[in-house]
Amino acid sequence: MSSKLISIIPQSFRGRAVGVVITIFLRALLNFVGIATLIPALILILDSDNATSNPHVRAAFEMLNVDSYEMFVIVVCVAVVALITLKNTLVLLLYRHERDFIYALYKHLSESLYISYHNRGLSFVKSSNSALLTRNVNVVSLMFVAGVLKPVAAIISETLLLLLIMGALLWYNITAALIAACVFMPIIIFFYLTMRRRLHNIGERENEAQRTKSRIVAETFRGYADIEIGGAFPQMLSRFERAMDEVVALRKRNAIISMLPQMFTEVGLTIGLATLMLISITDSGNTAVMFGIFAVAAIRLIPSIRSMMSSWSTIRYNRYSIDTLAEADIEATQRVPEVCNERIAFERELRIDDLSFRFDDAHSNTISNFSLTIRKGERIGIKGSSGAGKTTLFNLILGLYPATSGAIYVDATKLDASNMRRWQNSIGYVSQSVFIADGTVIDNIALGYDKDSIDHNRINEVIKLADLKDFVSTLPDGVNSRIGEQGSRLSGGQRQRIGIARALYKGADVLFFDEATSALDDRTEENINNAIRTLSNKNRALTIVVIAHRDSSLEYCDRIISLD
Repeated sequence: MSSKLISIIPQSFRGRAVGVVITIFLRALLNFVGIATLIPALILILDSDNATSNPHVRAAFEMLNVDSYEMFVIVVCVAVVALITLKNTLVLLLYRHERDFIYALYKHLSESLYISYHNRGLSFVKSSNSALLTRNVNVVSLMFVAGVLKPVAAIISETLLLLLIMGALLWYNITAALIAACVFMPIIIFFYLTMRRRLHNIGERENEAQRTKSRIVAETFRGYADIEIGGAFPQMLSRFERAMDEVVALRKRNAIISMLPQMFTEVGLTIGLATLMLISITDSGNTAVMFGIFAVAAIRLIPSIRSMMSSWSTIRYNRYSIDTLAEADIEATQRVPEVCNERIAFERELRIDDLSFRFDDAHSNTISNFSLTIRKGERIGIKGSSGAGKTTLFNLILGLYPATSGAIYVDATKLDASNMRRWQNSIGYVSQSVFIADGTVIDNIALGYDKDSIDHNRINEVIKLADLKDFVSTLPDGVNSRIGEQGSRLSGGQRQRIGIARALYKGADVLFFDEATSALDDRTEENINNAIRTLSNKNRALTIVVIAHRDSSLEYCDRIISLD
């Protein structure tokens, strides 16, 4: 587990991690000093008769030059309180450094996982469950830092403190040290052996149940109409309840387990104190100081041992986050996208040269040795039966899939990863189901643009060109009206027109329409096709490539390419 854990921490954070380890050691040392400062006061109170015979105590008494032993005790107690206060202040400052590191790492991991999933491309996104990816980005990274790294830091700190205390006890009174070791060490070992596998299994099972819940909720709202009409909600609810029952049952078991460290340590303290009482009965010597020192040590040992066991439980419970992040291999797939507003100059032609593509899990090519030249200003129609590869061809031209072989050229420029962003800045894309963000009309038309940089005159112009003016005029706040999640307040034709307006706003040189009218009624389809035809007639330099099933949607095209 340790090697996986280290591999997840990015190289840029490992130097800071060394600093955190140092602060953990310093915190343990300060906590030990805090306990050590109590010992002088304890000796003065419990063994006042012999205290003055101690050369160190006598030297301190003479240095302070106080009038009485009672005043000396008061001064020492005040000094102890001041030192404890200072110690706690320093511990808090050190902990803030650890906290800042932990949550900076959380932010980095969550963002990196988001970027990593994005960079894996369209085929990865399509083959994955969106609810699962969302949970990984939003939850798993947090569970890793809060449920693994923080407990690891706590265990290291408390272990160091435990060793320092036990070392001091051995130096001062070997009997008290042996009693503490014999009482508390078996508790730690027993808890570890009995709970190790159980906690890991509980954590994995809850993670799976939480994934199932997230998936069910996402599917319910995404497919609301179909689920409602099909009467499938009771079935979805039943699945959700089963997953919720699993989560609740596992949480209950974990809640009981989380109480065990406190119970075990309290039993251990009782056994230790009882043992000392028995020793005091059989030993005629003065055991008051030893009893007091054991009590002071136990007061700090008990929280340390409890913290160690609870932290270990938390790590085992959240261990799945280590596996999830390790499998994601963030460092290998992370590439922070750079802002690029440049375009590839498109002056003459778009040439597809001997292009082939095969999906990773397929046995044969979806597209084989396809070639096509599209001249600037042409209106090209592409048709073919379902499964012929029309949308796959579009995704290759758009740069969403990498070609298995062959190449695509814009004039003399070969498209590759280094210039794909510049090509995508030059094109517009309207799919069968246009993406609508949960925002306003203007947010969706100027998708990807900062609010401060939006050209409102240009917005009004493309609204007219896309025949959206009448629709926008009916909205309460015009272009600033919200249109619902996934465009829930839009008709099919309105969604397509917003997609067209979006492509026009960016001033695309080439417009790609992927069956943009196939889900529309005949009248709306005709209106959209007329809008596309009008756009083309007004700007003959605009290149249009259209996929459609029906020949009627391709009537205005200069050429029609069949993939059958």
